[in-house]
Amino acid sequence: MNITKEQIDELNAVVKVAITKDDYQDKVDSILKDYKKQANIPGFRKGQVPMGLIKKQYGKAVLVDEVNKLLQDNLNKYLTEEKLDVLGNPLPKQQDGFDWDTENFAFEFELGLAPNFEVPLKTKKSITHYKIVADKKMVDEQVERIQKQYGKLISKSEVGKKDEITGSFINEAEEIEHKTTLELDKFKSKKAVDALVGKKVGDTVTLNTKGLFKDDTILATQLGISQEKSEKLKIDVSFIIEEINEREPAKLDQELFDKLFGKDEVTSAKELNDRIKEDSEKQFEQQSDQKLLNDVTEYFIENTKFDLPAGFLTKWIQMTGENPLTEEQASEEYEKSEKGLRYQLIEGKIIKDHGLQVQFDELKEFAKGFIKSQMAQYGQLNPQEEELDNIAARVLGNQDEVKRLSEQLMSQKLMNLYKEKANLKEKEVTYENFVKEVYG
Repeated sequence: MNITKEQIDELNAVVKVAITKDDYQDKVDSILKDYKKQANIPGFRKGQVPMGLIKKQYGKAVLVDEVNKLLQDNLNKYLTEEKLDVLGNPLPKQQDGFDWDTENFAFEFELGLAPNFEVPLKTKKSITHYKIVADKKMVDEQVERIQKQYGKLISKSEVGKKDEITGSFINEAEEIEHKTTLELDKFKSKKAVDALVGKKVGDTVTLNTKGLFKDDTILATQLGISQEKSEKLKIDVSFIIEEINEREPAKLDQELFDKLFGKDEVTSAKELNDRIKEDSEKQFEQQSDQKLLNDVTEYFIENTKFDLPAGFLTKWIQMTGENPLTEEQASEEYEKSEKGLRYQLIEGKIIKDHGLQVQFDELKEFAKGFIKSQMAQYGQLNPQEEELDNIAARVLGNQDEVKRLSEQLMSQKLMNLYKEKANLKEKEVTYENFVKEVYG
């Protein structure tokens, strides 16, 4: 067997594979002998079928199968040994007049090659890295929410402006019948608040859904309908009052602090505020890092210039898709995927140049950290190490989870690299201002 490469240009090449009879004949003969031993053909005893008949019936199919196996194995080996960085897979060239009845065969494959380029991490333009802080207003609001959540309910005879009301929203035409609990300070409509204040258990109030709440997104939850339906809803609904309560805020005392954080972890209102600020800013750091990762990614895509073998990749998409595509359709698909492909190449280059790897021990610790944070959401703040090890072992036994966690860990490694090497400009903002700047 002989394999040669013809370089068309920097991004395209053709590999030629020449296969002679000596490369495949021994294997073909061996398989046909096995067929002869096992063949059941009317008129012949098992194992006594003439080899000429076996070759006539099975020879061509065995030859084609073995040549294709030989071709695939040796082509892949050649690409690996020559360290050819191929995009997609080799595409067989159309060969007119190809004849399986000859003894020697020649095959040609088109290759699309990855471009050579550099990715300097020290960006020319500085990229904003947001540091999101929890301001006094946010901390105070969080303390107020905690006091409400752990406060005491006091039953009331009639609705006041600061009360909670439990009741049912009803509209037969829209098939709405949903029991809920709501606070009057969540209403945007003054008309709705005026209609509710002074009412008693058993009273029914008619409310219009348009502009009913300060936050439009909670209408769906309160009515028990889909978000999509709630966005278009402008109807009257009946609200039947079933229960009225005033929530007396919990006192900021040691009993509350212990309930929130464990015995004597927090011992004063100031420590509570500091803890809320610290925990909030840890959560904000994830959002800030994701924003930075997105911005660095966009910068590299826009500023790392290299050509791609577009013609080859378009043909590859056309020929290897699940459904047949026209050349125009394949071209459209290539345009959609080009940006993603560019970043895959850029990311791969950065990972290779800086020796970033995901080791199993690192992945296990990363998985344990992820599990621990999830357990904390359900009140399990101090799980045993043995329990974490057992859960991590089960998680890492699932290949899909391994892939997902490996990608997350690699993103974390890339983020740490960007923080160290890239030209970043830190900007301190409140969460409210971060949302305004980033999401408009």
